[in-house]
Amino acid sequence: MTAPKDGSSPDNAWPVRTVARKIADWVHRLGTVWVEGQVTQISARPGTSTAFLTLRDPSADVSMTVTCPTGLLRSVEPPLRDGASIVVQAKPTFFLGRGTISLRATEIRSVGIGELLARIERLRKLLGAEGLFARERKRRLPFLPKGIGLITGRASAAERDVLVNAHARWPSARIQVLNTAVQGVQAVPQILRALSTLDRDPGVEVIVIARGGGSVEDLLPFSDEALCRAVAAAGTPVVSAIGHEPDTPLLDHVADLRCSTPTDAGKRIVPDVAEESQRVRQMRDRGRRALHGWVDTQRRLLDQIRSRPVLADPFAPIERRHDDIGRHREHGRRAILSTLSSEQSALASARARLTALGPAATLTRGYAVVQFSDAGGNLKVLRSVSEIEDGTPLRVRVADGAVTATITGVEEGEGR
Repeated sequence: MTAPKDGSSPDNAWPVRTVARKIADWVHRLGTVWVEGQVTQISARPGTSTAFLTLRDPSADVSMTVTCPTGLLRSVEPPLRDGASIVVQAKPTFFLGRGTISLRATEIRSVGIGELLARIERLRKLLGAEGLFARERKRRLPFLPKGIGLITGRASAAERDVLVNAHARWPSARIQVLNTAVQGVQAVPQILRALSTLDRDPGVEVIVIARGGGSVEDLLPFSDEALCRAVAAAGTPVVSAIGHEPDTPLLDHVADLRCSTPTDAGKRIVPDVAEESQRVRQMRDRGRRALHGWVDTQRRLLDQIRSRPVLADPFAPIERRHDDIGRHREHGRRAILSTLSSEQSALASARARLTALGPAATLTRGYAVVQFSDAGGNLKVLRSVSEIEDGTPLRVRVADGAVTATITGVEEGEGR
């Protein structure tokens, strides 16, 4: 195996002191840095020249030890206490004997209320510009969530207010409580873990983050950037119930619903069973009245239809039509008879005229029709004496029959 360039190898390993010295050289080359965090532990024993404190990141489970002269610690105004936000100018230091890294502070500045508020305002503008406060991204709470997650302090008034008011409105509401720190350096990491746990639970449909009122410093965790972004990214609707009406941490703007107090949150996450029961009764009464009104309207409509003559006496129109048919039939019969009589009279008159003008009537007055046979044997009416000669057979037709005769002589000129 080829040895590394630094000269260490399994056969030529460095002593612990060498490694520690090299690490110390690397750390010491970092130089002076400005560090911001929250104070969690302060140790300044009387008679000692060095004070110790722990500086913790409020948004992560990370901390470092800070050492400083006791006089520097005592000169800070106002005096430092646990949970205070400070800015430290320090140089990273590696202690060879213990193999630990700490920060050696040369200056400590307290972050005042004005600076905290200014930082919150800057963060407010940043998150607002990113759209985390937009109304359209906020989700509506379910009407009756099957499960509710509550993140609050252990045995706190906020927990009691949410539980009492929610169960008073809906006794069967299922509320899962996760107790966390709600102020100090442990608050943000614990709330983030609780939020992640409840957000992964499919049985939780609403998450409530609740805390009673407090000072600006006490409510700082609820304006933390990491917490605000985690709430905005949560898949479950989040309700913010922090402090009292004047308290407005950034969490109120990011949450899907802001409640003025934990008591208000307990009233808004579940419906009121009494109000809903009353609403059901009202809807039932309205439905009953509407149905009765519809039935009454239809009944009156049926009565009106049934009172019409065609339905009151259905045979009367038929009888009237029967009488009309009888009258029309009689009228048609008389019209036909009148027409037949008129036509018969006209026919008789025509027959009489025809009879008077016909040959039979002429024959009855004494006239006769004389016919002779031509060369072809056909009978022809004799119109002139020149058409016959003596011996020609004739047929003489009179009114009541016909006789035959033979020409015995012809006399001309009498008819002229």
